[in-house]
Amino acid sequence: MLVDQIMQSLETVAREEGVRILYACESGSRAWGFASADSDYDVRFLYARPAREYLRLTPPPDTLEQPILGDLDLAGWDIFKACRLLRKSNPPLLEWLGSPILYREEPAAARLREIGRGHFSRRAGAEHYLSMANMNHRSCVGLARVVRKKYLYVLRPLTCARWLAERETFPPTAFEEVLAGVDLPADVRAEAARLVADKKVNREMGEGPANPVLQEYLEQELKRLTAAVRGIPPSRFPEQPLNDWIAEALGAE
Repeated sequence: MLVDQIMQSLETVAREEGVRILYACESGSRAWGFASADSDYDVRFLYARPAREYLRLTPPPDTLEQPILGDLDLAGWDIFKACRLLRKSNPPLLEWLGSPILYREEPAAARLREIGRGHFSRRAGAEHYLSMANMNHRSCVGLARVVRKKYLYVLRPLTCARWLAERETFPPTAFEEVLAGVDLPADVRAEAARLVADKKVNREMGEGPANPVLQEYLEQELKRLTAAVRGIPPSRFPEQPLNDWIAEALGAE
């Protein structure tokens, strides 16, 4: 899909819904860096309504979802919903704000990224990724044959959880950057690189024999990180920077 088609779709949403789109990016496999040839375009955006529309007893909808057209999946969150989720250190939103593929970014969105990355809870983020890794791991553990891309959907959140357990920063959205920033056994790193390369060129990776190298590593690392994440000090995201940002974004200062 061409960028101008995506931009036109964003303009149509803004016009028809009467909103201002502050930020739009690619999410999912394209942002992670291992999209297949037939992967959808998962475009996500943050929007604001005119300030007066928030001054009523019934708040306006905080989500906009467009019908999927071909391979374009377009959906967005109102800035109030985004800030409520950011206060919870919501990893998907932090990933959006760190996407390497941007379609629109107002200065206010760049400021929101700074706030999110400066105040997020490492503990909350690591627990989210560890939960995701465990859930995906259950779908391939103990099987003689595994849908090979499933390993990627365990490895990505697992390495993100490890990044958070070992660093003070939020992990990059691009998976290969996360891989480069964590210490992995050479054979595991080689298998991960092979999976990423295969995912990029194949429409469907299909099933294959269970990978003993990955199976052993994933089981051991899940157990190790479960204990490590418990040792991360909990923290709270301060509300005032988000309140100030909303006022600034709506021109209410």
